[in-house]
Amino acid sequence: MINILIIFTGGTFSMKIDPETGGAVPFFHGSELLGMIPEASELASLSIYNFGNFPGPHMTPGKMLDLSFKVKELIADENVDAVIITHGTDTLEETAYLIDLTVSTTKPIVVIGAMKTSSEPDWDGPLNLLNAIHICQHPFSRKMGTLVCLNGEINAASEVTKTHTEDIETFHSLDFGSLGFVERGQVVFNRLPRKLEILDTNKINTNVDLLKAYAGMDDKLFRFCADSGIDGLVVEAMGVGNVPPQAFDGIKYVRSKNIPVVLVSRCPSGETLDIYGYYGAGKWLKEQGVIFTDYLNGQKARIKLMLALGITNDLEKLRQIFEN
Repeated sequence: MINILIIFTGGTFSMKIDPETGGAVPFFHGSELLGMIPEASELASLSIYNFGNFPGPHMTPGKMLDLSFKVKELIADENVDAVIITHGTDTLEETAYLIDLTVSTTKPIVVIGAMKTSSEPDWDGPLNLLNAIHICQHPFSRKMGTLVCLNGEINAASEVTKTHTEDIETFHSLDFGSLGFVERGQVVFNRLPRKLEILDTNKINTNVDLLKAYAGMDDKLFRFCADSGIDGLVVEAMGVGNVPPQAFDGIKYVRSKNIPVVLVSRCPSGETLDIYGYYGAGKWLKEQGVIFTDYLNGQKARIKLMLALGITNDLEKLRQIFEN
């Protein structure tokens, strides 16, 4: 049997329905949850670390970095062969990506969650945990970076996103597809992650905003962000990387204050490119020193920029981190 450490952070996985409000709330901790899934202990030697009991929206970048520090500490133990992290699904992709960028290890790390609570007959938490154990046991799961597994689908933390508000089949890699799947305890890997990278930093600069472009957008939100003293901005542009004219004026204002701007697309998939030349299009943004991304959504680009700003404030070095 391999030794797997399960880090519980909360989320719907740990919730039950509160009879007074009728809403789901955090309730169970690690040992209680494992007691509800007895077959898990038959598959591997399991130990528990209770990091917290946070709903997904209560996780902050600071907490995510603290979790990364704890994962680094615990996975360095020679008696730990793999780590499974339970997490709220609303921010799961951000935490998983931060860990993927900051924890360098050959040991498997699998992040899971649940879309249903333990009060519901179709609670998906147990199966997600069992599937994660099977992944940790598979030899190909080593050197794969941080993995995410819900509903039997294995995805790279750098590629996956939550696509549906309630469906248990919600986490998908829209650009490249899943890495593999788990079915009846059998793990099948079809490919490697497209990109594995580590940002060597113990700091995170959370003073980074995220704005989404929309038809007729003007410059006021950009000016407000810049004047509030932000250290970085991520913009979800239209299409392949274009914004309305007045929004472009706002981005110029942000850049005039030497604030780095990272560009992603508001489209669910695809990269950003400077292929259009009209006012506000990619070529104009490129001339302003805007950093273009490679298949990242807004929330992931923000995580990466916050970590990158923990390394450097130099625009060209930031560009290298994003565009290499």
